[in-house]
Amino acid sequence: MAERNFQNRTLFKGDNLDFLRGMNSQTVDLIATDPPFNKNKDFYATPESLAAGARFQDRWRWKEDVQPEWVEAIKDDHPRVYSLIDHVIGGISNDANNNANNRKKRGGGREDISAFLCFMGVRLIEMRRILKDTGSIYLHCDPTASHYLKALMDAIFGHKNFRNEIVWLRKQGERHNLARKRMPSAHDIILYYVKSAAAEYSPQYTPYSEDYIKKNYKHKDERGVYSTFPCTNDAGGNRKYEFRGITRAWRFKPETMQEMYDDGLLVQATPTSPFRYKKYLDKDAGVKVDDCWLDVPQVRSKPENTGYPTQKPLSLYERIIKASSNPGDMVLDPFCGCATTPIAAERLRRQWVGMDLWDGAYEIVKQRLDDNRQLLADPDPRIVFWDKEKYGLPIRTDGGEDAPAFELELRGQWPKEKWQTLSHKEMRDILVKAQTSVSGHVNCAGCGISLPAEYFELDHINPRAEGGENWITNRVLLCSPCNRIKSADLTIRGLHRHNKREGRMYSERDATTALNNARAAAQRVKRERGR
Repeated sequence: MAERNFQNRTLFKGDNLDFLRGMNSQTVDLIATDPPFNKNKDFYATPESLAAGARFQDRWRWKEDVQPEWVEAIKDDHPRVYSLIDHVIGGISNDANNNANNRKKRGGGREDISAFLCFMGVRLIEMRRILKDTGSIYLHCDPTASHYLKALMDAIFGHKNFRNEIVWLRKQGERHNLARKRMPSAHDIILYYVKSAAAEYSPQYTPYSEDYIKKNYKHKDERGVYSTFPCTNDAGGNRKYEFRGITRAWRFKPETMQEMYDDGLLVQATPTSPFRYKKYLDKDAGVKVDDCWLDVPQVRSKPENTGYPTQKPLSLYERIIKASSNPGDMVLDPFCGCATTPIAAERLRRQWVGMDLWDGAYEIVKQRLDDNRQLLADPDPRIVFWDKEKYGLPIRTDGGEDAPAFELELRGQWPKEKWQTLSHKEMRDILVKAQTSVSGHVNCAGCGISLPAEYFELDHINPRAEGGENWITNRVLLCSPCNRIKSADLTIRGLHRHNKREGRMYSERDATTALNNARAAAQRVKRERGR
């Protein structure tokens, strides 16, 4: 496992994707974050508040907000994620004929959702990479896009690593709501996933109500107030035996029953009735927290209320941090806003890193730490304020390998040798040289057309969905139209057959030559770079 290449209490200012890509793999224990929700509105902090001036836009459009590099990275390395985004938008394409009506016919046609998923997808891929195998992630959202985000998280983290869809009741006791043709919206969703089955988890509890205590804890002795519970196991099982003259199916092993008896924890209503065990109120943890969080109120009063437009309560994120981390663990919030996660982590003696675009994030973290000083282990915590414009980006020291897609990781298709770790740019440069003809232009390995290099895209000879590797031995350059036609379904030979059938094969000889040259260049790189 790589060492961290960033310090505790670091606040990164800038695009979180750049910083996430610069962090070493498996260096974070918990990610708890509250990203944009795709609510199609603008948010502003309240005037004259601690967060005055904070604002962000939660609107998403494909052409304005999605970078082509994100799409290429997702398509190359994470075919399940690409398939989801492609379906939601109704076909990813820059073709002039790919208008909104055509997209709706082919799929969902939700440009805003697909752009949002692409934005979140490239970031969640990096978040998974930097999580330790024992790590967890809690992604805060609301019903606007929670169902899409869950599908995205399934594709990135694996559906078997889903743990809970937590419902947080954020509007308690509010009777006035502007909704007229639907039920009022009163809850948020928190999606809880783990990196692997080895993830840390500690159950959380809330105190019993006074009514519950009065009803159930009716007994008292010199040790305190207690209730009794049956020692028998009515469902049967393999623990049927005699204990002190009574034969029953017991919940506990004989040695455990004897220990409780010796400790005075077993009682009987009559000498022939089954034993019951005592549970003292001061030893009872309380009610185990389930996935409906109805007891955490919104932030309303100062000093906790900073005026930040989407601020969440400290108690909400303290519960998350307690459940899935230990003191000293590293907690990350890539969308830290008014710093609820960092403050909660500091109060609970965890380490933390935050990221945000907002200029005022540093000042609000300092102020909130000062407001919570009496609750901190370190009375004078020093924040590292890392401005991208001043200090650049963190530099990885773990070899810099990309995160393998979840499904490819399961199949063992992640890089093991040096030639398998070529970057997207390195593979493209090698293949541009290999597929360049005597004319000085690059020949498409799909249709044989000859064009300048900027019109070509890196694709797979055999699709990833069919088990094709992500390495240069399975890569080739195609013109944009061929790349769209091939999509995630066709092999390169299948693309040749399609182009001949549709009359769009410019030169089968040039296409075959480009393919053979790409393969030869890949084998040469494999021999030269070796391990």
